[in-house]
Amino acid sequence: MAQWDKLRQLSASYWQQLHELYDRDGLPMDVRHYLSAWIEKQEWQRAARDYSLAMVLYQVLLENLDIQHSRFVQEESFLQQHNIRRYKQTFQRYQDDPCALAKTILWFLEKEKEILDSAELDEQVQLLRVEQEAMETTCQQELERKMAGLRNDVQCLEHAIICLEEQQDEFDFKYQTHKMEAVTDEAQRNGLMKLFQSLINKLNECRKSTLADLNKLLDRTEDLINLLVRKELVDWQRRQQKSCIGAADNVCLDQLEKWFTCVAVCLFQVREFLNKLEELVGKMSYENDPVKVQKPTLQRRADDLLKDLLKSSFVVETQPSMPQGKGPLVLRTNVQFSVKTRLLVKFPELNHSMKVNVSMSREAPQIKGYRRFNVLGTATKDLNIAESLSGGMVADFRHLSLREQKSGGAGRGISDISLSVTEELHIIYFKTVFELKGFSVELQASSLPVVIISNSSQQQSAWASILWFNMLSLDPKDIMFFANVPAAPWLQFAEMLSWQFLSATKRGLDDDQRNMIAHKLFGKQQNYDLCKVTWSKFMKENSPDTFFVWFDGILVMVKTYLENLWREGLIMGFVSKGKEKLLLRRKKRGTFLLRFSESVVGGITFSWVEIDANGEPDIKTVQPFTKVDLNQIQFHEIIRNFQILEAENIPESPLLFLYPDTPKDEAFGKWYSEISGGDNPYMKYIKTKLMFVSKENTLEARSPMSCDMTQGEGPEPMNGLYGEAAEQEDESHPLSLQLEPFQDPMLSSSVETPVDELQLFLDNHNLFDSDFSQHDQVSTDFSLSALNFLPAQPIFQ
Repeated sequence: MAQWDKLRQLSASYWQQLHELYDRDGLPMDVRHYLSAWIEKQEWQRAARDYSLAMVLYQVLLENLDIQHSRFVQEESFLQQHNIRRYKQTFQRYQDDPCALAKTILWFLEKEKEILDSAELDEQVQLLRVEQEAMETTCQQELERKMAGLRNDVQCLEHAIICLEEQQDEFDFKYQTHKMEAVTDEAQRNGLMKLFQSLINKLNECRKSTLADLNKLLDRTEDLINLLVRKELVDWQRRQQKSCIGAADNVCLDQLEKWFTCVAVCLFQVREFLNKLEELVGKMSYENDPVKVQKPTLQRRADDLLKDLLKSSFVVETQPSMPQGKGPLVLRTNVQFSVKTRLLVKFPELNHSMKVNVSMSREAPQIKGYRRFNVLGTATKDLNIAESLSGGMVADFRHLSLREQKSGGAGRGISDISLSVTEELHIIYFKTVFELKGFSVELQASSLPVVIISNSSQQQSAWASILWFNMLSLDPKDIMFFANVPAAPWLQFAEMLSWQFLSATKRGLDDDQRNMIAHKLFGKQQNYDLCKVTWSKFMKENSPDTFFVWFDGILVMVKTYLENLWREGLIMGFVSKGKEKLLLRRKKRGTFLLRFSESVVGGITFSWVEIDANGEPDIKTVQPFTKVDLNQIQFHEIIRNFQILEAENIPESPLLFLYPDTPKDEAFGKWYSEISGGDNPYMKYIKTKLMFVSKENTLEARSPMSCDMTQGEGPEPMNGLYGEAAEQEDESHPLSLQLEPFQDPMLSSSVETPVDELQLFLDNHNLFDSDFSQHDQVSTDFSLSALNFLPAQPIFQ
C-alpha cells in the first residue's frame, strides 16, 4: 500500500500530526494528495544531490500540476483550480535551485514515515496489552477450572474412604460372626476361608485404589500450589510494587484468598483422610498392607505442601506509609506509620487466635555505616476479621515508629560499599504461628524495602529511590540494590513517569508529552526504545538540578494548584520551546498554549501569537509562574484577567484561543470566579502600572535536561545559575522614553523566533539529527510598551 494511503487510514490523533506537518508552505497537502502516486515513485534523495535529475523532476512536477488543473477545469471545481494555479506559482521559485525542492519533498516524506512508524509501534503495544489482558482472563478461568476439579476429587475421595470403611466393617462383621459360630465342618470352613480371602483381596484393592487417588490428588494440589505461589502471588507482588509508585494495578487479595483457602481446606481434608486410613489400619491390618507402607510418605508430602502454602499465604497487604509522607515506603524516625498484614488462608475459627509480631532485621548487610533501628509502639497485634473491610484475616498496625540504634558499630568496616541515607534499604518483618487441627507452622512476611530518613528535606530523594527500586527490581528483598544500581529502559521509565501524574491527578502523560521528555533526555533519536536513563542522571543526592527535581517540582505544582486544568487536558505541559513555536506560528492571533518551564523548577508559563508590523507571527512568552504566584492567584484567573497595553494605552487581553482553537472562556469559564469587575478579589492584583520591557530577550535558562546527549544518557547538571536566578541575571535595556525604566519580572521580551525544523533540514539535510539547535540565536524585539498586570506593590517580584 502506498505511504499516503496508509497515512489516510490512521486514527484522528495521527491526522492531527499530519495536519501540523503540512501547515508549512514547503509542500501543500493538496499537491501531496493529488500527486501522491507520482511523488512516492521518484528518487528524491538522489535528486537532492543531482542537479540534472532535480531539474527533470521539477519540470515533471509542473506538468503534473497542469494536468491536475485541467481536470479541475473539466469538473468545474473553481476553488481547486485557483489553489493549483497558486501552488504552481509557488513552486516556480525553485527554478534556479531544483535541488532545494527535492530536499523539501524528501523531508516531508521522511516525516510521514516517522508518523507511520509511531502509529505502527503504538498499535503493536496496544495489541500486546489486549493479548496480555486476554491471557490473564484465560489463566484465571483455567485456575478456576482446576480448583473445581480439585474440589471434585476431594469429594470423590471422601466417598471412596466411606466405601472403604463400609467394606472393612462388612468383613469385620462376617469374620466376627464366623468366630462365634465355631463351624466344625471342614468343607464349610474352607468355603468361609475362601470368602474371607476374597473379601480381604477386595479390601486390599480398595485400599490401593484409595492410596492411588490420594497420590493423584496431591499431584494436582502440588501443581495448583506452584501456580498460586510461583505465578499468581508473584504477579500480585509485582503489581503491588508498581501500585506503590502510582500504577493503577489491581492489588485486591480477595481472589487469591479464595484460591489459597480452597487449597488449604482440601489439604486439611487429605490429612483427615490419612488419619481415617490410620484408624482403619488400627482396626484391621494384614501382611503387605499398602496403607502401612505408603501412609507415612503421603503424610509427609501432604504436610510439606500445606506448610509451603501457609508460609506463602502470610503477606503484607498494605505497605508501610506515613500519613503525610510523599508516598509509601518512605519512613521517618520518630514519626508514626501504619502497615497491614493479611493471612490468605481464611479459617474463621482462627479469629483473634494468631498474634503477629513486628521487628526489624537483626542482621546488617555488608554496607559500610549501615544503620539499624528498633520498632516502637504496639508491636503485637491479633489477626482478626473485624479490621478488614473485605472480611479477611488481617493485623492492622497503625501506630508504629522507628528509632535508630545508637550503640554498636553495625555495618562498619565490613565492606568498602557505602550508600547515602536515601539509598539505604531496610525491611520490616512480621512473624506469627499458625496452629489448627494439630498442625503448626511458623509464618513470616516482609515489607518491601523502605527508606528511613531523619529529616523532611530528605523526602524527595528518598521517594526517588523508592521509585527506582520498585520500577526495576524483581527481587523484593534486594537491599543491596543501590550497591550496583541498573539503568532504566526508556519505555519502563516513561511509564513510571506517567504513573506519577495518573496517581496524583487521574490523568497520565500522553505520547507527545513522553516524547518531549525523551527528546530532552536523549536528544533527537529515530526511536527511543533502546535508550536508558541512569540512576545518577535521574536523582543523585546533593545535586539540585537533576531530572527528578525538575519533574517532581512540576508534579507538586500540578497536584497543588492545577489539578483540574491538567485533568481536563487544558495544559499541554511537556512541550519544548521550539516545538511550541512550530505549533503556534501557523495559528491565528491570540492563540496560546500552557507549558511547564524547562528552567524554573515548579514553573508554568504561557505563550501566544501576535502579528508584527510585517504581518508575520510573533510568539510572546511570559516568565514562569511558581507557587509564590499561584498561592495568591489561581492560574485560571491569571489567564482570564491577563492584559497588556498596546501603543494606544488601551488594555487588551492577548489570550483569545487555547491551542488549537478553543475560545479561552469556553476552556476555562467553568472555574472563573462568579464575582467580576472591581468586586472580583483577584482584580486587586491586576491594577495598571506602567512597566517598560527590555528590547533584549530574557530567555529561560537552560533546562537541566536540555543538552546534547548520546543514546542512553540522561540530563547533565547545569553550569552557572539555575532557574529564576539565571533569568534574573539578564540585564534589561529600557525603551528610549523619559521615564525610569523597569523590567517586568513576569513578561519576557520575546523568546526565540520560531525555528522551522524544515528550514534546518534544507540548510544541511545530511546532518539533520536534531529538531532544534542547542543554542537558539535568532530573536525578535518585544514591541509592547507596558503591562497591565501588576499592582503598585506587585506580588510577583
